[in-house]
Amino acid sequence: MDKQMNQKPPMKNGGPAKRFRFNIYWIYGLLLLVFLYLQFSGGGFGGSRTYDATWYEVSKMIKQGDVSKILVVNDAFAEFYIKTESVYQKPEYEKLRNPDGRSNNSFYVYKFLTLDDFQKKLETAQWEAKVADTVGKNPVLKQQIMEAPVVEPEPVVRKNFWDNGGFSMLLWILFSVLMMVMIFRMFNRGPMGGGAGSVFSFGKSKAQLYDKDTRVNVTFKDVAGLDEAKEEVMEIVDFLKNPKRYTSLGGKIPKGALLVGPPGTGKTLLAKAVAGEAQVPFFSMSGSDFVEMFVGVGASRVRDLFRNAKEKAPCIIFIDEIDAIGRARGKNAFTGANDERENTLNQLLTEMDGFGSNSGVIILAATNRAEILDKALLRAGRFDRQISVDLPEMEERKAIFNVHLKPLKLAQDVDVVFLAKQTPGFSGADIANVCNEAALIAARRNKKEVEMKDFLDAIDRIVGGLERRSKIISPQEKKVIAYHEAGHAAVSWMLRYANPLVKVTIVPRGKSLGAAWYLPEERQITTVEQMHDEMVATLGGRASEEVVFGRISTGALNDLEKVTKQAYAMVAYFGMNKEVGTLSYYDSTGEQEYTFGKPYSEKTSELIDKEVRKMVDAAYDEAKEILRINREKLDQLAHLLMDKEVMFREDVEAVFGPRPFAEDVTVTNAMSSEVSSVVNEASESPVSQERPAKGEN
Repeated sequence: MDKQMNQKPPMKNGGPAKRFRFNIYWIYGLLLLVFLYLQFSGGGFGGSRTYDATWYEVSKMIKQGDVSKILVVNDAFAEFYIKTESVYQKPEYEKLRNPDGRSNNSFYVYKFLTLDDFQKKLETAQWEAKVADTVGKNPVLKQQIMEAPVVEPEPVVRKNFWDNGGFSMLLWILFSVLMMVMIFRMFNRGPMGGGAGSVFSFGKSKAQLYDKDTRVNVTFKDVAGLDEAKEEVMEIVDFLKNPKRYTSLGGKIPKGALLVGPPGTGKTLLAKAVAGEAQVPFFSMSGSDFVEMFVGVGASRVRDLFRNAKEKAPCIIFIDEIDAIGRARGKNAFTGANDERENTLNQLLTEMDGFGSNSGVIILAATNRAEILDKALLRAGRFDRQISVDLPEMEERKAIFNVHLKPLKLAQDVDVVFLAKQTPGFSGADIANVCNEAALIAARRNKKEVEMKDFLDAIDRIVGGLERRSKIISPQEKKVIAYHEAGHAAVSWMLRYANPLVKVTIVPRGKSLGAAWYLPEERQITTVEQMHDEMVATLGGRASEEVVFGRISTGALNDLEKVTKQAYAMVAYFGMNKEVGTLSYYDSTGEQEYTFGKPYSEKTSELIDKEVRKMVDAAYDEAKEILRINREKLDQLAHLLMDKEVMFREDVEAVFGPRPFAEDVTVTNAMSSEVSSVVNEASESPVSQERPAKGEN
């Protein structure tokens, strides 16, 4: 018996033989074909067909002697059967013929009002037929015709279901049942009342369950650069594994933890690691999965989710992008709040901390818009902890690079520390993209290993966009672009708090015609002087155009937008203006998003506009003054840029000399020696002539 069970299915043509599998849709197709056949074949079996006829047509058949039999059915209608020889000899009976030439069962039906009236008409028609047949005949033949029997009608009483319209009724019942079965199968693809994809499953939770059979393979070892956040969630995992360690002291694990941070920082990855480490059932779904066009579905799904979670407790529920249902209630001042979304949120609040007990159910959620969440959702007892998942610092970026570099074949010149320095402000997702782009670039160049040059080109590709050397630029435009970018480089070189320059290029990338890359200093707070110098350096390109050519162009759009926003932030948000004072009109709650009004008066608005203009004009004048003083060096830098198209820190230093501010040296010297070797190779390569760093256009 065991041997038979272990035998493999027979092989056919070198592969496993296909087993015959019954499909319920075959029955549907067969029933549909039967219905169509019966519908278009006249509604009967054996080739029998009926045709309605008028009395004129019936009397003509009688006079021609074509009628073989007359049946009066239930005193309601009469059936006239035609002789077989007449059917196959006369063209008017062609529709009664059978294709196989056999005897015919078809007939005509005449419906009369009263039986007496029908009998009188029938006798008259038969008498007229005899009279017509005797005209011109000899006396003996006339006598024979007159004495010949006529076709007498035979009364018939039928109580057959089929003949009383039952067959048509059965067809419609069959068709209705067929349609109901098909609709039921279409809407119910699982168990009765709620299979996946069923019309009855709208109120069922769409959460995906991960348990011992479908375990997630991601662990905390795969999450790099989130040490503080990992400690918080590891405590939750440890509580599920060793609850007595905490309950013995009377402590209670937090009911919920909210992961907050910018996009791409690893919130969902951290939740996957929790699912892989906890070794308990893990329910995962998105906040948008609760939202449906049907009223009450969201709340029903919340109830179903927590009901399933309680059955499998201890367990973890993870809701990604919870802001889809957790937005503050009653904040939409234009069209009114979305009742369905609010009902879903109310049910979620009740399930998280209501009358019912949720012992052993821990809730994790992630969002990058914590400021718009409802306050009731964030209170203690629901989401007790808010775990901040911020952009990684340099050491954290180094750890993230080490994780994503493992599957790559790296050359010996790849320096992880240098790459971490070159990517300030990059999230974990950005770093993963850099590593992948570097591998693709190396493969495109037919290399066997991914070199440092490929990583730097990948950073350039992500920051500045795709290089567009085929873009046609006139010599005059190229000169304006060169002076614009040289102005950025010159002004930033001469300012104390400007970010250190890494590279300047006039090769078009993305939507920009040129770009200057800087290495921003990683700092937690910024002073007025630092922000002012950054504004002056940003306006250096526009100032260079005016100083050299005496006219300006549209090329400074991105610079002006950045400077304007920065100036407004200094005046209206950071309180860095004496006239406006130490006031901040920044709204961290997001409530102003739904209102047209401003949090200050019109007079204050005019004052803010005035001070912003003064601040930007002062920075612009300072940039022009720096360029006028260093006009000769600016010309040298611009001509060098027009010749080489790409210029690095060493080129600027050769023209202007060392930066006059010593504190900048410690930040950039560590990378200069490492850049130089790669830069020299890149400047000679026809494939790519740019060197990367996190920069701004």
